[in-house]
This record gives sequence, C-alpha cells and structure tokens, in this order.
Amino acid sequence: QVPLVESGGGSVQTGGSLRLSCAAAGYTFCMGWFRQAPGKEREGVAIINRNGTTDYAAAVKGRFAISKDNAKDTVYLQMDNLRPEDSAMYYCAALVGGGNWLCEMNCIGGDCYAHSPLKVRYNRWGQGTQVTVSS
Repeated sequence: QVPLVESGGGSVQTGGSLRLSCAAAGYTFCMGWFRQAPGKEREGVAIINRNGTTDYAAAVKGRFAISKDNAKDTVYLQMDNLRPEDSAMYYCAALVGGGNWLCEMNCIGGDCYAHSPLKVRYNRWGQGTQVTVSS
C-alpha cells in the first residue's frame, strides 16, 4: 500500500490562494487532485505524470498549478484567484502501476480513470481536505 497524506486546504475569500500538498510513501506512476462538491460528481482538477507532463480541467487552467517533487513523491497544488465555485472536498489520488501512456483524469459514474480505454482507475486516494471560498 502507498498511503497518501494530504495537507493544506481551509477557508479563503474570493481571489485568495491556497496550497495543497500530498505525500505518497512510495513510487507512483502519476498523481493528481480531484474535487467533489455536495450533490455533484467527483471531477478531475489537475494531474501530473512522473515525466512532468500535466493536465488541467478547463475551469482551473491559468489559476491552479500542479507540481511534484519526485524525490519526495509529493505533489502540490497551488490554487490562486479562487472562486466560490472552487469550494469542494479536494482529494489527492495516485496510480501505482501504469504503462506506456500518460495519465488522464476522466471521472465517470463515481470512478476516476487514469486510462479510460484500459479502464485503469486511480488506485490510491487521500482522505480529502476541504476548500471553502466565500464571496
């Protein structure tokens, strides 16, 4: 097992910033952040592959930045210019294993896939950290 330990989160006003961290105690193929607001499905926010390539949800592109310290197997999510619609529980996720492909962040029906055609799900999840943005 590769446990994920999250930190960060909290409450800020619109336009504020927060930084989330997630430490994985072991090798991961890719890591990322997902979020789930009350009454909504979980959605991908940002992911980073071990080679450094990243992907972002359209709603956060230009405001959020994901980075990773491979030596520490820790991923960070810098969130700037936060909006009330960013309020949600944020979950760190990782894939242990993988293949000759780049991870995606496709959530369908409660499952979040690192590779949809092969039905490879993210197989490690953090406990979640709340982010609340007030107007």
